[in-house]
Amino acid sequence: MQPFLWFSKVPRKKLYYALAAAAVFLCVGGIVIWKGHNQSHTVTQDISLVRTAMIGAANTMQGYTYSGEVRGRYESQLAFQVTGKIIRRNVQLGSTVSTGDVLMQIDPRDLQQTVNSTSAQVYSAESQLRLAESNLHRYQQLYAQNAISHAQLDQYENAYEVAQAGVRQASAQYAQGSNQLDYSLLYADKSGVISSISAEAGQVVSAGQTVLTIVQDGEREIEISVPENRIEELRKATQLTVSFWALPNIKTEGSVREIAPMADPTTRTYKVRISLLNPPPEINLGMTAAVSVVSANGQKAEGALIPLSAIYQTNDTPNVWIVTDNSIHLRAVQIGSFGNAEVQVLSGLNPGDTIVTAGVHKLHEGQTVRIADGDNQ
Repeated sequence: MQPFLWFSKVPRKKLYYALAAAAVFLCVGGIVIWKGHNQSHTVTQDISLVRTAMIGAANTMQGYTYSGEVRGRYESQLAFQVTGKIIRRNVQLGSTVSTGDVLMQIDPRDLQQTVNSTSAQVYSAESQLRLAESNLHRYQQLYAQNAISHAQLDQYENAYEVAQAGVRQASAQYAQGSNQLDYSLLYADKSGVISSISAEAGQVVSAGQTVLTIVQDGEREIEISVPENRIEELRKATQLTVSFWALPNIKTEGSVREIAPMADPTTRTYKVRISLLNPPPEINLGMTAAVSVVSANGQKAEGALIPLSAIYQTNDTPNVWIVTDNSIHLRAVQIGSFGNAEVQVLSGLNPGDTIVTAGVHKLHEGQTVRIADGDNQ
């Protein structure tokens, strides 16, 4: 009964103020407690956007593709046989030439002076020969008359033989000079197309220095570069398919014609020439080509081919990230051969598995991810 007596003694206006203040205090306190409770249960999730690929059935043939270039089977690198300054170039890149056409010319003035000098030496040697012959005839008559000894006759016979040798020597030098004068002109030895020019008019070139390359008329083939670990596989390949970047609708079969005996010292690859069995007439020299090589017996690839960027290495174990219900899990795999930015997975993956193909080193076990639009899920 006492509390009711206390309330009855308090003025009504003050009582209302007290009750209002208590109500406000309780409301504010409840809101603060509710927010704190919710914030304590809020978990920040790291959701990353990833690119993925789905593993399909292993139904592709085991093989590799090499990029190459259309080349002529017979190519001649032409050079002058004498040293000199080029004064004329009669062809351009792509010019069609015939056998015997003059392609370039070296300044012949020095060579002409050599020919003139050797020609004068020939005249001098012939003059000495005529003199020696006259002397020999004269002393043969004197010897027949017993006017001179046989020893004196031997001297003139020997002088005549020396004069004959001098004529032969001078004639040989003259012929050599005449040949060099003719070498100042560079002729086309075969009909074909000029594929490269490495010297210009005004340039001094040495004997044997390549100045032109001519591709002879005839067969066309593909030149590719093959790593040393795939040479034997290429030798045993039974199917070569050649396609052309500029001719997307044309494919033809090829065969290995030649494999270089030594690797290139810079790239450590072997030059391989591929003959075209049915070359299309549309192909031109220098076109980009792709040679697809299928392994012997047409064996199918084991496992699956995945991008090399999908491999996540932990110590000595290769792994891939498997996407399941928008979360990722690491799975160990066994890998096989490498090629064309792809790796062969022999075991550890099943058809239908979705794997992460990029940014694998930024992920962690159990992370929630979001698959990029357009990727296979």
